[in-house]
Amino acid sequence: MAKGFKSSAASPWLLVTLLLIGGLAGSALGEWLAAYVPALKAVSRVAFGPATLNLRFLTLTFGFSLVVGPLTALGFIIGYLAYRRL
Repeated sequence: MAKGFKSSAASPWLLVTLLLIGGLAGSALGEWLAAYVPALKAVSRVAFGPATLNLRFLTLTFGFSLVVGPLTALGFIIGYLAYRRL
């Protein structure tokens, strides 16, 4: 193996979980501190409006919204770094 290359047996689900935990913690902290430091408010929003799939016997509605602020991004980075250290 190349020097510095680490074979990771960690699950991709662990990465998703750590990113979600980091993003949630960063968002919660950002919402709480935004009242005192307005620069920490959410600055970016990516959204896909609801789309409906009607199959006559089943109706599915899909939608997605991601709101990112500085502390949310920091939480994502910390979650990724925690995954890399495992």
